[in-house]
Amino acid sequence: MLISHLAEHTQNAEHDVKTGFLVSPLTRDLQEQARVSMIGDIAPVDDPVIALRYTRFFPETRQYLQIGGFRFFRIEPRSLRYIAGFGSIHTITADSYLALDYPIADAESEIIEHMNKDHAHTLLDYCRFVYQKKPAGAMMIGIDCDGFDVLADGEVLRMEFSSEVTNAGEARSELVKLAQASRA
Repeated sequence: MLISHLAEHTQNAEHDVKTGFLVSPLTRDLQEQARVSMIGDIAPVDDPVIALRYTRFFPETRQYLQIGGFRFFRIEPRSLRYIAGFGSIHTITADSYLALDYPIADAESEIIEHMNKDHAHTLLDYCRFVYQKKPAGAMMIGIDCDGFDVLADGEVLRMEFSSEVTNAGEARSELVKLAQASRA
């Protein structure tokens, strides 16, 4: 998360690292919807790789980084609190759902650069095949063990892999398989 030093969130995090983060659909009555709260510890992060990845997904935030006073924070998850409805509440420990630290994360920048430079047409094919969209332009902005994200005419489209990938070679196989399917 990118947060201003002036925000109350930042001041709270400096006094107590314990935090919660609610994820739910935007509806009129939150109580009627399933929702998840991530419980964990929040701390500032100073990592240029995180800044690069974040601004690929949210390019408008570059201006905040340029003016200063903003920092990245990360929540180290401890558990999830899943509320499915009245009387249906479950606690899930972090080790039950967190992805392992796979080498694919270290190869992300190189894969993105290669796909955007050498396979821009394939990214367009993916958009047509998976989402039935015909964007004028598309660029890969992220890749992880479960799939990858493409920014197509300003919209982020998530493409899921058919199986979990742990490294660049496995990612390449999944990308080729999807390219072949999109041209069939």
